[in-house]
Amino acid sequence: MSYMKISVIVSTYNWPEALELSLKSLLAQTRLPDEIIVGDDGSGHETAAVIAEIQSYSPVRIIHVWQEDKGFRLAEIRNKAVLASSGDYIIQIDGDIFVHPRFVEDHESFAKPGFYLRGGRVMLDKKLTETLCRTRVPRIIKVWNRGIESKRPNTLRIKWLADILVSRYRPNSWVLGCNMSYYRSDFDSVNGYDESFVGWGGEDSDFFRRLRLNGVYNRRLKFAGLTYHLWHRQNVNPDLKKNDDYSMRPNPVIYCVNGAVK
Repeated sequence: MSYMKISVIVSTYNWPEALELSLKSLLAQTRLPDEIIVGDDGSGHETAAVIAEIQSYSPVRIIHVWQEDKGFRLAEIRNKAVLASSGDYIIQIDGDIFVHPRFVEDHESFAKPGFYLRGGRVMLDKKLTETLCRTRVPRIIKVWNRGIESKRPNTLRIKWLADILVSRYRPNSWVLGCNMSYYRSDFDSVNGYDESFVGWGGEDSDFFRRLRLNGVYNRRLKFAGLTYHLWHRQNVNPDLKKNDDYSMRPNPVIYCVNGAVK
């Protein structure tokens, strides 16, 4: 198989301790990404300082893409991050997640033309999150560890079982943009994320719905591509129902007008 250049997109907003964990975990991979793009939705100088420090010793290129803080604009910053990337394949996570050392290796292994990959996450509790953010040292979370709030089975990496389940396990399950991967050409074919979404919710479902309508289908990473989600309070979005209704609108245009390329 020919070499595939991989770009990892990390979206972040004003949580530098979590971002540091995320970036450090990406630099500890068995298969390093070819580049890391930090999509920053308007963070302050502390986030910029963390990125600059890690850039100083990173063996791979780290690009900081920043936009002004005008409220939650995840769709827009993800578009900007992907446009700043140069990879053939995009792996997408959020900055409140750090990853298993074989995370990139797993996404590359299961990548297949005509499909996108959706992975899961382990939900950590407040106490463990505070400890990790204080030490700023990522680590593998084992199934028996304390500090897991939910989704404990997602700590297990069982490659042979993941091979069996990738095309079978819950093919129509809910989409999570915090652990996804797709070919850059598929992103371009639908013009990326629809930037009409304001506040969190709906933008991932809409993006991957349009991918499916364009003939790009779901493969599910179960027991591979492991991620660990740091605890935080759930933000309230008064426009969530509006976003959900828009994401499920009938007959959406596959190549969205208000997307990555205007």
